[in-house]
Amino acid sequence: MTGADWPDEFEKAVRQYLPMLEEEVVLTAESSLSAFGLDSLATVGLLVELEETFAVQFPDEDLAAETFASPGALWAVIERLREGPDHGR
Repeated sequence: MTGADWPDEFEKAVRQYLPMLEEEVVLTAESSLSAFGLDSLATVGLLVELEETFAVQFPDEDLAAETFASPGALWAVIERLREGPDHGR
């Protein structure tokens, strides 16, 4: 863990889509994903990976720039979906 409130598999998934984030840099809840290189194509890949890893499905209303702005925002959506009645599905 990075000290942030998410599991290692989340950190690993996010980091692989951030080409400008060096390994030694700590990813915080407020880090700007776009500043570290998350573009629209990488966002789609990250979305698919997170849906598969955490067994959730992002509804259309969560497919917004705000959701993918920071790790904290993204993890908050995943947590909400995992706690839902059908685990996001």
